[in-house]
Amino acid sequence: MNPSAPPRPGDVTDRILDFLRSIGLPVRDGDAGGDAFLPGVRVDAGGLVVDRAHLRWPGDLLHEAGHLAVLPPSHRAAMSDALAGHDEVPHAGEMEATAWAYAATVALGLDPAVLFHAGGYHGRSADLVRTYALGVYPGAHGLVQAGMASTGEQARQRGEAPYPHMRRWLRE
Repeated sequence: MNPSAPPRPGDVTDRILDFLRSIGLPVRDGDAGGDAFLPGVRVDAGGLVVDRAHLRWPGDLLHEAGHLAVLPPSHRAAMSDALAGHDEVPHAGEMEATAWAYAATVALGLDPAVLFHAGGYHGRSADLVRTYALGVYPGAHGLVQAGMASTGEQARQRGEAPYPHMRRWLRE
């Protein structure tokens, strides 16, 4: 493969799935079902079921994984389908899941357009790419509060790289 060529969708999917497995999120191939919230991906018992034949946007894997990763383990294991109740846990909402997914995108060296693709984010994908590119990180504060990342002075005091670097990928 030409190193300057953009990665093929299957390559991106494999990279994402390898990453998710490496951090300890359960991922398995299977039928996501026609009623899955996002084509080709379903949350099941705290893990992801990936239906490669129907997966339209590989970045959706990162976003759904973000929802699981920002939950404490006791809540994570109970999550399925539409993630009922995930937003009742402090610092485990949509913004934190998006911030987590962006940090994973950076860690994987992927173009932010993989995550913020044209088919998602209610038509606000380009705005999100711009926002994150400017260093404005919606949801990062919640990741800090959950002990998953550091920002600003806290990162300097700890001698850590600031967000989008993650201190830990799964909430404890």
